[in-house]
Amino acid sequence: MDYNKIFTDINAKLSSYKDDGVVASYIPELQGVLPDKFGIHLCSVEGMNYHFGDSEEKFSIQSIVKLLSLTIAFEIEEDELWKRVGVEPSGNPFNSLVQLEYDEGIPRNPFINAGAIVIADVLVSKLKNPREDFIEFVRQLSGNSQIDYCDRIAQSEKSKGHRNAALCNLMKSFGNIENNIHEVIEFYFDLCSIEMTCSELARTFLFLANYGKDPVNGNHIISSSKSKRINAVMQLCGLYDEAGEFSFKVGLPGKSGVGGGIAVVHPGKYSMVVWSPRLNKKGNSNKGVRFLEEFTTYTESSIF
Repeated sequence: MDYNKIFTDINAKLSSYKDDGVVASYIPELQGVLPDKFGIHLCSVEGMNYHFGDSEEKFSIQSIVKLLSLTIAFEIEEDELWKRVGVEPSGNPFNSLVQLEYDEGIPRNPFINAGAIVIADVLVSKLKNPREDFIEFVRQLSGNSQIDYCDRIAQSEKSKGHRNAALCNLMKSFGNIENNIHEVIEFYFDLCSIEMTCSELARTFLFLANYGKDPVNGNHIISSSKSKRINAVMQLCGLYDEAGEFSFKVGLPGKSGVGGGIAVVHPGKYSMVVWSPRLNKKGNSNKGVRFLEEFTTYTESSIF
């Protein structure tokens, strides 16, 4: 398919679309992002690349990083991981304290904040140098040795991270956080602060489109079974409490972040990232979701 033409055609179709979403405001450093930015990048497993708009501009990937932290934790812990975090849709906001209390400190899935904090705790326990080891993993997958944490964004998140600290403390009270709370939360905020482009992210997630194997260099990142399971959790839980509607409209495993990015994969075909900073009430990119709905309809490339 000529994806570049498809991107252009869909963008023209959306020219009259009124995006009434708002840029994330609860993280001060994200408020200054230009709201009308729009980028797309698609990497096929055959090695082709297609792009549109602001695909080479860096943005804060935020919760999209949770796919990568989960990948490492799952590889280390195997199925023991699922004793500490579930794989069910939450049906509640991504930072819900009520649900965590009800579930006795076991987060519903690894993509809500509580689940990602548990994953961060696993990595603090198991990696020799968590901060350095994690960013090196991202650099290798993306093919860019310059990718790094953004201290400015991390500090901004820490200044407003009271609810995440509450989640961590609550899980600690139930025995589901092993390390020092301060150390775990600091690492979690660092993970979410990473800035990448659509093209870098799409390249990074090719292994999930290719059953665990990086098609560019042939490296086996995870087993095909683990890749299948991560994609399944993405399909069920990747867009917070909008995951069902996203599956209904788009039909691809996806993971969003409040920086406005959405990463999707079509197993056996491609990985793709869309970035548009205006968010809906669920914390997902308004235009990103709309574009992806049009894209899978146009190309008939839903997994269903």
